[in-house]
Amino acid sequence: MTAPDNVLVKKPHQKIPYTGVQIDGFIKCVDPKTGPIYFMSHFFWIQHPTKGKLQYQPYAYQLNLLDSYHNYVHSISLMGRQLGKTTTASGYLLWFAMFNPDSTILIAAHKYSGALEIMQRIRYAYELCPDHIRAGCTGYNKGSIEFDNGSRILSQATTESTGRGLSITLLYLDEFSFVPPNIAAEFWTSISPTLSTGGKSMITSTPNNDEDQFAIIWKGANKCEDEYGNETNIGINGYKAFEAIWSEHPDRDEAWEKKERAKMSEDQFLREHCCQFVSFEETLINAMKLVNLIGIEPLFKHGQVRWYQQPKPGMIYCIALDPSLGTGGDPAAIQVFEANTTTQIAEWRHNKTPIPVQIRTMHEIISYINKKTNDPTNIYYSIENNTLGEAALISLEEYGEDSFPGMFLSEAKKKGSVRRARKGFTTTNKSKLEACAKLKTLVELDKMKIYSKSLISELKTFVALGAGYEAKQGETDDLVSATLLIVRMLTQLQNYHVELSDQIRDHAGVEVAPMPFIVF
Repeated sequence: MTAPDNVLVKKPHQKIPYTGVQIDGFIKCVDPKTGPIYFMSHFFWIQHPTKGKLQYQPYAYQLNLLDSYHNYVHSISLMGRQLGKTTTASGYLLWFAMFNPDSTILIAAHKYSGALEIMQRIRYAYELCPDHIRAGCTGYNKGSIEFDNGSRILSQATTESTGRGLSITLLYLDEFSFVPPNIAAEFWTSISPTLSTGGKSMITSTPNNDEDQFAIIWKGANKCEDEYGNETNIGINGYKAFEAIWSEHPDRDEAWEKKERAKMSEDQFLREHCCQFVSFEETLINAMKLVNLIGIEPLFKHGQVRWYQQPKPGMIYCIALDPSLGTGGDPAAIQVFEANTTTQIAEWRHNKTPIPVQIRTMHEIISYINKKTNDPTNIYYSIENNTLGEAALISLEEYGEDSFPGMFLSEAKKKGSVRRARKGFTTTNKSKLEACAKLKTLVELDKMKIYSKSLISELKTFVALGAGYEAKQGETDDLVSATLLIVRMLTQLQNYHVELSDQIRDHAGVEVAPMPFIVF
């Protein structure tokens, strides 16, 4: 089939006589079951990056993708790079607008430039449609199209307020995994009521972080069972899951794979072409290790303290407090680890707990451990003394350190130093990087057992920034900071409590892998 004449838009409400063949083609496009495939196979033109103008001919996996778009109210697609997910979506959105009157289709991409790129594909295809197929236009702009059947296509960047106030018939989210987590969560909370009242949705993306909003929806879509355990076609959240990786493209073989792998790291290839949730950022912990870290639900709770194991007699325990102001900003965090096995025992975090109550919470944790073990000599606790740590130390003194079972552990005075040693641990760039390197080694060598889903989530967003590691924008790292203090306490116990060396041998002789940007 040759391409139709390159005309721009069809005027609205035109009365034009059509042949029987043309009418038949139109009727086939309107068909509610087969219409999308027929339209895209016969009248949808694409702009190929190397071959130029081509008529769309879907591959087998693209037909399956179209099926998930069309035959399910809600669909989510996890696809590798350059598999035509955006092209296929563009064709379906154009079909939907022209053959479903009075519809509002909203395209939301992680950047506005991405939304405009999708609109450009739709405009290109529309301009190449023959007049007997395409609807007339009442509005034709860079970021929107309005048709004479009452339907419209709008394009926006994904923000907290995107789509608010619109009666959306069909929502298309492109590369939703790359919307900043805080924005994605607020957007989803805002848009969900619209979808629950009958709106249709299509979500597509390559993977990013397995804790983001896209990943949450994807995981729900893959839990395909009803309340009785029977298998269902859709996930428990009402979404149909579709996945396609590089090998499903008929033009890609082992030679292609070898060539692509040579262009990027293994993590990048697994993420971009194999649809594995490996973070783009340089995380402290190896990305593949993070993928395999799976937390558990707490064994029990005491107030807001989550306990993953019962304290046991004969074990050594470290309790670390990373304090905060407690006024709703950054949270305070407490970590509890069994030193003998480097196993996480308990955890606490809260952002509206005043410093005196943070101290009391730590006291309650320590007292509980002492009650279960009846051995205060095997309990060590400490506080980060930077900034707000000074206030925490004052609160500790006022509370009465003598009332705490166990020993308050402080950083050892460095040899030759004339400065008075401060209680607790002072975090510097050097000490933080040293602790990061130690933590990295312990986790990657399976020498540290982490049970907290919240801590694992923070580790997945604890990334390289400048000459160190921090939580990426919009995320927190308080649980990680308390864990780093635990690591420093363990090192202290090894260096200055020789009698404990055999008991915490898991840490002895662990080789810390050097970080390339660290210079001491």
